[in-house]
Amino acid sequence: MTHDPPPRGGHPLCADCRHTDLLAAARCIPGDRCVRANSGRQIDRFLRQNPEYAAAYLGDGFWERRAIAVRYAPLEAVRALHSDRDEVVRRGVASRLPPPELKTMSRDPDREVRIAVAQRIAAELLPGMAGDVDYMVRVAVARRLSHGKLPRLALDPEREVRKTVAQRLPAFAVARLINDPEPEVRRIVAERALPGDAVLLLEDSDWVVRLNAVQRVPRAAARLLLDDPEPDVRQAAWQRLAESDTETS
Repeated sequence: MTHDPPPRGGHPLCADCRHTDLLAAARCIPGDRCVRANSGRQIDRFLRQNPEYAAAYLGDGFWERRAIAVRYAPLEAVRALHSDRDEVVRRGVASRLPPPELKTMSRDPDREVRIAVAQRIAAELLPGMAGDVDYMVRVAVARRLSHGKLPRLALDPEREVRKTVAQRLPAFAVARLINDPEPEVRRIVAERALPGDAVLLLEDSDWVVRLNAVQRVPRAAARLLLDDPEPDVRQAAWQRLAESDTETS
């Protein structure tokens, strides 16, 4: 047995709603575009259509309603929620505040909030987050930190941070990671190192490191790997020997 939906304005959520005057203009539609529904999609559709009401919901008891309201409310009103009790709301605030104002949120207890801050904070404030306790925050910092300040993270205890550093350091500086304990880091170094530095990786214990390095070294140095135990490395060495020195730099 099916039931027809209640007429617009007769929906249970419309009772005592302050927005019933919006029904006639289809600026709210019960079951589809409703700020009182416990549905993020419906709340978002309503506030996207009627952003002038967003500030009124920044103090709402439902965390998702506050979080969505942060997207549409005026910035001045959003600032007050930087210490909201819910981390999703605070993430929304971190996505709205101007970068120079994010310093106060760089010590937020939630790592996702701090990651959002690290992705947007003003460049001059970024070094202050390089010592964050969470490695994913430090990865976000490493992705944005200026080349001159990146070396401080080259000795980070977390592999993913050092991989990011290896990907971003200029080629002339990436050799500082040439003895990294993790093969995944050294593989990146071998792909990017200057030819003279790449030679130092031809005896690496990881065959992928040697494979990457032999494609970077001066042509004559490739002879060192003609008898490598890995067929792919040997083939790459022969191919490097067949090139001219000007093809790899």
